[in-house]
Amino acid sequence: MAEPVRSTRDGLHAVTHGTVLMLIGTLVYVGATFLIRVVLVNTLSSTDWSAFAYALALTGLLASIGTLGLPQAIARSLPFAPSDDQRRTIVRSASRVLVGSALAFTAGMAVAGFVEGEFYHAPVLSLTLEAFSVGVGCQIVGSLVVSVFQGFEDVRPNVVYSLILNPVLFLTFVVFLFRFAPHPLLFPETLGAYVAANLLVIAGLAWYTRRRLPKRLPAGARAAGEDRRLFLFAVPLFIVSVAGFVTGNADLLLLGVFHYSVVGGYSATLTLARLLQIGTGSVAYIFLPVAARFVRQKDLDGVRLTYVTATKWVVLTSLPLFLLFFFFPTGALGFVYPQSYTGATVPLQILVSGALVSTLVGPAAATQVSFGQTRLLVYNAAASAIVDVTIALVLVPAYGPTGAAIAWAVANALNPVLSIVELAVLEGVHPFQRHYVVPLVLTGVPVGLLFLFVPFALTGLRLPIVGLGIAALFVLIVILTGSIDHGDDLALEVVEGMLGRRLTLLRRIGSWRIRRGPEAGR
Repeated sequence: MAEPVRSTRDGLHAVTHGTVLMLIGTLVYVGATFLIRVVLVNTLSSTDWSAFAYALALTGLLASIGTLGLPQAIARSLPFAPSDDQRRTIVRSASRVLVGSALAFTAGMAVAGFVEGEFYHAPVLSLTLEAFSVGVGCQIVGSLVVSVFQGFEDVRPNVVYSLILNPVLFLTFVVFLFRFAPHPLLFPETLGAYVAANLLVIAGLAWYTRRRLPKRLPAGARAAGEDRRLFLFAVPLFIVSVAGFVTGNADLLLLGVFHYSVVGGYSATLTLARLLQIGTGSVAYIFLPVAARFVRQKDLDGVRLTYVTATKWVVLTSLPLFLLFFFFPTGALGFVYPQSYTGATVPLQILVSGALVSTLVGPAAATQVSFGQTRLLVYNAAASAIVDVTIALVLVPAYGPTGAAIAWAVANALNPVLSIVELAVLEGVHPFQRHYVVPLVLTGVPVGLLFLFVPFALTGLRLPIVGLGIAALFVLIVILTGSIDHGDDLALEVVEGMLGRRLTLLRRIGSWRIRRGPEAGR
């Protein structure tokens, strides 16, 4: 039994280490993009900002289409492939297709910008689309590079270049221009800063690839037929990607059609709700290749153990935020945004409810990719997109942001719930073990009742302090109720390795309270 234990330990090491790095990168990304929005909103004219925001959303849509579903297919196929010959075929074939796609989408968006300026006399939007065409190509190429290293369980290119360097460079350029330019910040300069940040990131990714990829995948022959399998696997993932974009944005777009004046406030509220999903998103990124390796090795116990352990500790990032945002929505909005944004309390409560459900079930969709359940993923994504659009069409005209929030919450909870039900039935993979459910209930229910029935308000710095207290309470309940299993023990080894020291006190507590069961002796 030594080999399964070592395999599971290696998997948990990759998941724990990758998740920590992804969380750090995501937090930097969220903070930097928020500051970018603050600077641009306060320095650009409303016309310029509208063009910038529109082009940014369009860039995200075109990039999701232009990747053709290949990034997730690459991340799953590389660890699943048994030989370097097959992996070389995957990387080379995907590179040719995605580089060509990047060039095509960049040219197409640039032409669209030119046409916009010539025929519709919209010079600001024309210039913006032409500049953002570079961003589309860079995002497609960047997704290729980070997905290749994701397949080798290396999250550093995504963390360092995509999540940290890209927004930080753009923010630095904009602040520098704002501080030292001899005249007020001009829109063309802002677009130039955006283009420069994207090109520098691509240059950094190219340098990283040149240095690191040969060590993981040395030069050699290719395997015939592997490219066909890759592209066939990517087709349903492409549909899932587009449907996922619809699920996450259809309610916002329809709100803009019927109630354009409140789009900004709703978008700000939605940004807070999505904070609950940061932990699950970070886990899902690295869990996909790890689970694919387990599946190839036919180690389903490793998948199950790693899944429930990772999901349990992700609750530390989502449960405190949910309790604060749901019971103190005014304080939460006021902590981040100006007074004019603090009125959207009911939409925030609805949004965080849907976001919490999506996090409590864990990285279900990523796990389905690792099992190759692409047909089910298509069904789930299509169902969620249809639900989002249908509910939004029915409720948004009459109820505005509240109707949009209901559509988003239901659709974004539906997708992972369908995935986890299918995984539980087909593979026996789900997080709802005693050592996960007990601390979740014993933390969430009493704290929720306290906030509901005891009349007090939380504002300002008291919000993060109480949030940290809720997280500490969850850890304490895990220890006191013995909600510790073999996966937690292996995860502790990983944390000790990252810190470079042995956590003696936690080890004593763990050995005292560990829940002994069949897996404990593995």
